[in-house]
Amino acid sequence: MEASSPTIFIVSGPGGVGKGTIVKSLVRRDPSIWLSRSWTTRAQRPGESPDAYVFATRSAFERRIAEGGFLEWTQFLGNYYGTPVPDLTSSELSGRDVVLEIEVDGARQVKALHPGAVLIFVLPPSREEQERRLRGRGDPDDKVEQRVRKAEEEEPIGRALADHIVVNDELDRTVDEMLDIIAAHRARTAASQ
Repeated sequence: MEASSPTIFIVSGPGGVGKGTIVKSLVRRDPSIWLSRSWTTRAQRPGESPDAYVFATRSAFERRIAEGGFLEWTQFLGNYYGTPVPDLTSSELSGRDVVLEIEVDGARQVKALHPGAVLIFVLPPSREEQERRLRGRGDPDDKVEQRVRKAEEEEPIGRALADHIVVNDELDRTVDEMLDIIAAHRARTAASQ
């Protein structure tokens, strides 16, 4: 019997919603999830983990685009962001599902390429809390304003694309809810095989 292809779980939502923190917790709590690390041309934030992204030069990123090396990519606030195409034959992926932490535009691109991908759209409990989180991670005021405006534009799109909507009001509860969603999809997939 051939091994089934991994399910792609997309964690998307506006900046400051806590996607990175949620995904780190998901991966820590469920070892059968493999995180695809995104690339960016933006500078590393003070105190940000060096493995939060593959921090790439603009020329390296553009070369990878030309080679078809991204599942999705976008430009946002003057920088590139992209998700590399995962090697589904990799032993690192064997028996594991893929989780992508990406913005709404990228989520739309992945859903178009992989309609079976499961999109979990994460919302902040309020715009005020989103702003607080953005400032807390060191975003300057002008970037906070841009990200909040972008969130207001993206939210209706994300809601329309989403298979599930989760409000990140309390991290442990949010992660529990997402693990339940993942388990339910796995059970449906197993039952249909």
